[in-house]
Amino acid sequence: MVRDPFRDDDAPGLQDVLDALDDPDCRAIITELEAPMTASELSDAADVPLSTTYRKLDLLTEASLLSEMTEIRSDGQHTTRYEIDFEEVRIALDEEQSFEVGIARPERSPDEQLAAMWSEVRKET
Repeated sequence: MVRDPFRDDDAPGLQDVLDALDDPDCRAIITELEAPMTASELSDAADVPLSTTYRKLDLLTEASLLSEMTEIRSDGQHTTRYEIDFEEVRIALDEEQSFEVGIARPERSPDEQLAAMWSEVRKET
């Protein structure tokens, strides 16, 4: 799923969020993410096998709970780091008695917005 890094209203599907938050490995990954980390670092910190970590990171990014950042290195190798992309998740009933999900996101600096946009471009190429 490609998300516009400049939009605040990029709400994921309710089921995606519920599936991610219901998963113990996803919760362990979120708990360990105090700063941006690579999949390998998260695998070690959360004590989750690396192959499982990649699947859980996909689940969390699809649910818009984590964001990916591509770190550009001078040696030509790029590193993907993940960070928490929410402050609060709200689930409510709307006027039509349908569930809706809302995600409060942290403020992003212009540098962070540019890094997020670059990460999205890297995924497309």
